[in-house]
Amino acid sequence: MPLTIRSDLGFCLDRRFGLVFALTSQFKKSPRHGATHARGGGTVAGAGVVADNLGLRGPRGWAFRGVDLAAEPGSLIAVAGPSGSGRTCLLLALTGRMRPTEGTAAVDGLRLPRQMSAVRRISALAHVPGVTDLDPALTVGEHLRERALLQRRFGDSVRSLLRPRAQRAAESRLRVDAALEAAGLDREALPKGSRTAVRDLERLEALRLSVALALIARPRLLGVDDTDLKLSDAERGEIWALLRSLAEAGTTVVAVCSEAPQDAVTVSTAAPVDGAEGAEGTGTDADAEAGADADAQAQPDADADAAVSGDDPKEAPDAHPATGRA
Repeated sequence: MPLTIRSDLGFCLDRRFGLVFALTSQFKKSPRHGATHARGGGTVAGAGVVADNLGLRGPRGWAFRGVDLAAEPGSLIAVAGPSGSGRTCLLLALTGRMRPTEGTAAVDGLRLPRQMSAVRRISALAHVPGVTDLDPALTVGEHLRERALLQRRFGDSVRSLLRPRAQRAAESRLRVDAALEAAGLDREALPKGSRTAVRDLERLEALRLSVALALIARPRLLGVDDTDLKLSDAERGEIWALLRSLAEAGTTVVAVCSEAPQDAVTVSTAAPVDGAEGAEGTGTDADAEAGADADAQAQPDADADAAVSGDDPKEAPDAHPATGRA
């Protein structure tokens, strides 16, 4: 299709005419709560994550319930459980993409669900089906240029747009190179270098590319879905080493997996839901897709109203009528 909607970045890209439209809800403001904002290949401090009896109920019952979590900034958090146990829903909830219906949570002091918009501005997602899907027809270089362009135009501060174009382009290249290095993806090692199509990448290489694209925004909280899906034991070891290195560098990482490493802060979604409500059934990760589309459409209007009124998203409650993702 010529028109591609990338809800993870909050933009619509029409490749026929090269037009880019930014969604109001995704304009990033300067990070707060002690974030260290760096240029080029700099680092950003991680965000602490806490949750108390967090739960989310979807159209088919509880996706997850009774989640308790306390993780320091720069932690590696593993959301473990079988497929269909609400792992993706929890990941999207902790990154401000889905509205929890029970309990409380906070990311770097930003309360959920009250300040979902602010949480989205300091977080990024990678390898989430239906949210951050790579285009198999595009090359690695095209994905990187596209993400860098959108980050430079819509993700950075207004002040950065006033700098000379050459300076902004140089900083963008540094940011891309730093993201690739952090993700462990060597373009020169690919079959055709940056011209390698996504369809020709190995599964581990595609996962690294998705992580690199997310890191271009220098998020304080990184969410990665299906971390160990269809990977060999050796490949799982490599990806956990990658995520561990990102956490050690300061970024808080939340990774969905079937089996968590011993050194991670582990949250399990495999526990059965008790009581009559639990008899209705536990929601699957597919509930994320059902609820997310509704919120993705409602989100721009809600944030636009807040922008017109001058309300600070940190102070005003989110006006999302439905659950959803970025």
